[in-house]
Amino acid sequence: MSPAEHDTASSPASPALQRGLTRLSSLAVAIAGAAMLGLVAVQGWQVFARYVLNDSPSWTEPVTLLLLSTAMSFGAAAGVHEQRHFRFHLLAQAFPPLLRRASEVIAAAVIVAIGATLAWWGARLLFDGIDIRMAGAPLPQSIAFLPLALGGLLMVLFALLQLAQAFAGHRTQGEG
Repeated sequence: MSPAEHDTASSPASPALQRGLTRLSSLAVAIAGAAMLGLVAVQGWQVFARYVLNDSPSWTEPVTLLLLSTAMSFGAAAGVHEQRHFRFHLLAQAFPPLLRRASEVIAAAVIVAIGATLAWWGARLLFDGIDIRMAGAPLPQSIAFLPLALGGLLMVLFALLQLAQAFAGHRTQGEG
């Protein structure tokens, strides 16, 4: 059984909500993957244009930063949903059940706080520079903060479900 199916089987959330979040996570992975492919294409064009055509395009660096931010933010959010983020899982498994549950609550709450911070400041930075044109590309200067804000919001959504599961005492990924 996959981690997402395991979560659905033991989740206090409705199956429809869990399926929706799983689809949202799959969409985030697809967006991150497309951004990585775009990153390879843009950088490939940059190298070809610079060394073969001797005419380096100015738009490749800002587009690369946008694609890199997109891949990182959406990939991190999907990692939260799949519980593949950094944590001390083995240490938590050694705890007695009540302490293990408390550590799961704390871990999910920390992820909610980090995701909310990324979403808030990413949105503030996005709107702060939305009227300034980016050098080298016909985009707003702050567009690279859009994926950061959206990825942070997704992290909050995914971690809130994990927080609800931890409070309810439901099993999480990796528990027997």
